[in-house]
Amino acid sequence: MARGGIQYEVLLTRGAEQDLDAIHDYIAEFDSPASADHVLDRLLDVVQGLAQFPEQGGYPRELVALGIKDYRQTMFKPYRAIYRVLGRQVVIYLIVDGRRDLRSLLARRLLGA
Repeated sequence: MARGGIQYEVLLTRGAEQDLDAIHDYIAEFDSPASADHVLDRLLDVVQGLAQFPEQGGYPRELVALGIKDYRQTMFKPYRAIYRVLGRQVVIYLIVDGRRDLRSLLARRLLGA
């Protein structure tokens, strides 16, 4: 829950923006443009909801297994948005299909491995 009714600024990294574009393009190609628009709208709703409740998300199990609790996640199944609360900002680092192997993706994107 937001502390004292504070409104947080939600920022998407370049990688997260590219993730959204890739998800939209994939759904538009293999399902329909309308479905792609719907999923994109819901993902953006979920992400923008973090402006009010940045601490609502749980910790990604792949990172907790490494002892890292700096990042949180929120979901619009099967998609996961991985973010971090930094002061009054919520920085979205990754938006990905949760059915993918996330361990290596998280290591590359968040940990620079």
